[in-house]
Amino acid sequence: MAQPRSPDDIFADFTQRRSGLLQALTDDAEDFFDQCDPNSENLVAYGHSDGTWSVALPAEEVPPELPEPCLGINFARDGMVRKDWLALVAVHSDAWLISVAFYYGAKLDNASRLRLFRNINSVSTLYEIITGRASRPNKINSHSKRKRADTVQQGNGAGDAQAADAPLPTGRLLTYADITPALKGRQAELYWPDDKMWYLIEVYAINIRSRIAKIQYTSGEFEDLDLNEIIREGHMSLICQ
Repeated sequence: MAQPRSPDDIFADFTQRRSGLLQALTDDAEDFFDQCDPNSENLVAYGHSDGTWSVALPAEEVPPELPEPCLGINFARDGMVRKDWLALVAVHSDAWLISVAFYYGAKLDNASRLRLFRNINSVSTLYEIITGRASRPNKINSHSKRKRADTVQQGNGAGDAQAADAPLPTGRLLTYADITPALKGRQAELYWPDDKMWYLIEVYAINIRSRIAKIQYTSGEFEDLDLNEIIREGHMSLICQ
């Protein structure tokens, strides 16, 4: 797999690894706890670039291909209150995520490194979420996203949403650089994999920190979208003026 090189690609990698570790420390906390057996050897927690997580022995390669996570997270498991242990793992995981991001970003110029840091700093740390200092972004089920079911909120509009089998040739795919307050009110086309159609939408509201956007279809229906996922899949084309 090619290494991410641009600030946006590196941040996308950071986001996926962070998502995997957040899953481990929240929804999968019981399984994560069980896998961190104190009777095992030194274990580390990895967040992977596909959004998954794993607990494993550290890399045998010296020096490793990437900076390594904190060694021996399993040894403190039974000597601490569980929530405090999870918070400790979260702190070390935050440090590891940043180290990986700036390992990739070492060759960036000053402006690009600053852009990368600002992107990373725009999201809550794992520690903030685990300790309740920041709220966890709404989890959007990708399997139910953009399907004609009860996943959208019915507005006052009537009739089917306007759609086409291909995006406008003058449009361009949404990028992380577009996630600014200026995105609110922009028109775009959203791809529905089930229909293989591009639906005309307007960005009704946006949360910059969580990267969640509320969009409105021409039918009047609303839907919340995880822009990290939309960008990764290339499923939104901004309509250029």
